[in-house]
Amino acid sequence: MYGILFLLPLLISPAFVQTSFEFINPSQYVLQFDDHTFDILYAVNGDVLAMDVDPESKSLLVGLENTRDSNFSINLNPELISTPNNEFVILVDGQDVDYQIFTDTDSVTLSLFVPTGTQEVEIIGTSVIPEFPIGAIFVLIIMVTSVIIFTKTKTSFFKL
Repeated sequence: MYGILFLLPLLISPAFVQTSFEFINPSQYVLQFDDHTFDILYAVNGDVLAMDVDPESKSLLVGLENTRDSNFSINLNPELISTPNNEFVILVDGQDVDYQIFTDTDSVTLSLFVPTGTQEVEIIGTSVIPEFPIGAIFVLIIMVTSVIIFTKTKTSFFKL
């Protein structure tokens, strides 16, 4: 009976997202993609070679070298990569891994384990940097409006 009471707190653990995370000796990577620039804070026991956005797979790729068993933490702007309910898929050298997530009003921090020799971390979301910029939407609206106006005026001009 007492054994069940001892295990009960372990069985009923609430699922929640922590809301704070503090980096210890963070590094910064400046990612430039199209007309956007993002400052990405990260911490890992290894070297980050590069970061890049893959719009087709809607993911952020992080190239690593000289990694040792350690925790990899990365702070991301939701404008860079996002997913509903913060349910990212994270692959370490192609293998799906568990991670912890910490949210803030303007960022998401992911923390995961990377083993020695890890070369790539891929963070997959459902959207990355807006694929259809707002400027293009305005140009499209102006073009459609121009075509409609031209069509209306042209038909009234030929009726004379």
